[in-house]
Amino acid sequence: MIEDLHHAPPPVPSSALGAVRLADWGVIRAQGEEAAKFLHTQLTQDLALQTPVQARLAGYCSAKGRLLATMLAVKPDEQSVLLALPAEVLPATVKRLSMFVLRAKCKLSDDSAAWSVWGLSGAQARDWLGAAAPAEVWTVGRLALADGREALATRLPDDGLTPRFLLLQPADAAAPALPSIDPEEWQGLDVTAGLAWIRQATVEQFVPQMLNLELLGGVNFQKGCYPGQEVVARSQYRGTIKRRTHLFAMDGSDADATPGQEIFHSADPEQPAGMVAGFGRLEGRPLLLAEVKLAALESGTLHLGSAQGAVLTPRPLPYAIGEPE
Repeated sequence: MIEDLHHAPPPVPSSALGAVRLADWGVIRAQGEEAAKFLHTQLTQDLALQTPVQARLAGYCSAKGRLLATMLAVKPDEQSVLLALPAEVLPATVKRLSMFVLRAKCKLSDDSAAWSVWGLSGAQARDWLGAAAPAEVWTVGRLALADGREALATRLPDDGLTPRFLLLQPADAAAPALPSIDPEEWQGLDVTAGLAWIRQATVEQFVPQMLNLELLGGVNFQKGCYPGQEVVARSQYRGTIKRRTHLFAMDGSDADATPGQEIFHSADPEQPAGMVAGFGRLEGRPLLLAEVKLAALESGTLHLGSAQGAVLTPRPLPYAIGEPE
């Protein structure tokens, strides 16, 4: 199976180039002079030193180091942090974070009604953003709107060929003047970028390294404590990471998968070997990210749902998975 991981990725189809409103995403606002300081103590990333031109991919962990949510953090102004994340985990995330605010000068709220979240991809999208198109991954450009307000465009990881951006703009602002992308095609771009977001079915299923979060810039190992930090650090430095997320394809345009589905190995049909972390399509071709035991990649085959389920064919990720230093 390993040899299949080294093939060059195919070009992104034209059906995945343009813009899509991510209706299944929401936005949390942290407001107050200690908003960034508070979130810094809760998330896997450094928000205290984050500047307005930087975005942060971050995880929110339980005390056992298991991910409760993953999110994108941007700073629209000096006293605000916006956290964009899948809407299905937003209410629980706001509720849990709010339990720990205590006396910090920070107010957390669901600000989804005020913002629309868009996925943009391709050279045409970059040209539409113009000077606001950030060149580096996890950097932010500010797009001036006709009424004087701003939209925030974050450069996302991609397949190494096609630029991608997450756009946060006021909910009543005009849609980007770009071709429409099907939501599953956008999710396919996330999958080929090796970027899996925590969904309701995968809450508390993974430590950050199982989702390759630190390889994508989502974990800062030099920052101070946060919930689960000891577990995350121990996994990194004691070489205990035995499971990683990999990219797979399935045969048949009608093949389907959902986050949280179990993966089985041909040689061990009784015990799950992994779990689906993300699913999407490119030109109708089903693709998925699955967290699997590293040993399961050495021989045999992996299957969706059961040892008799659809065969998962390994595909290359745009980044290398190696042993922790």
